[in-house]
This record gives sequence, structure tokens and C-alpha cells, in this order.
Amino acid sequence: MEEKEKKYFRTHEDLAIYQLAFETAMQIFECSKKFPVEEKYSLTDQIRRSSRSVCANLAEAWRKRRYRAEGVAKLNDCESEAAETQVWLKFAVKCQYLTVEQGRELYGTYNQVLTGLVKMITHPDDWLLD
Repeated sequence: MEEKEKKYFRTHEDLAIYQLAFETAMQIFECSKKFPVEEKYSLTDQIRRSSRSVCANLAEAWRKRRYRAEGVAKLNDCESEAAETQVWLKFAVKCQYLTVEQGRELYGTYNQVLTGLVKMITHPDDWLLD
């Protein structure tokens, strides 16, 4: 039986899912600069925190990949933060801080992020250290 070859990644920043999440968090940051000042400590803060947290938790999961349970738990945190970001995006659209088109694009990108995270969670042997 042939052993499955693992793709080599030096750091979490080499992962396409990290790159996508980081770029999207930066897009959210730029869009959120235009949110009303009264949202500074609520929606603006929340959407920035959750979008950035996807990346931060992915970095932590990468560093904990020697330990299956801890690595997968961190990926579950990433998944939760990505889903939370989608909720904040819906609020931003409903409050008319983002256009429907902007919201759909960002929400769709987080669907891609979530798909990648779920794949990593359900197939941890592809990225864990043995």
C-alpha cells in the first residue's frame, strides 16, 4: 500500500486557507473604516476581532499540530470565529454599512474559509505532525 505524501508547509502562512482568511480580514478592516462612529465599540470592533481571530487561531492550531486534540480544537475555534464573522457581515448589510454585493462577496469568501477549515478538521492527518 502506498503511503499518502504530505505537502510541505514551512509555516501557517503557507496555507492557502490562512492567506484567504488574512486577505479577507484586511478587506473587512478597510470596509469597516466607513462604519458610523457609534459602531466603533460594537459592530466595528466585533467584526474586526472575529475576522482576525480566524487567522490567529489558525496560527495557534499550526503550532499545536503535534497534538491532535489541541490542534483540532483550535481549528474548531477558527470555524466558530469564521461563522461569527458571517453573522456580523449580515448585520453590516442589514444596517446598510455594506452593500448587499459587498456582503455577499465577503460572506461567500468565508464559506470558502469554512469549507477549508472543515476539511482540515475532518482530515487532520493531512496536516498534523506524527
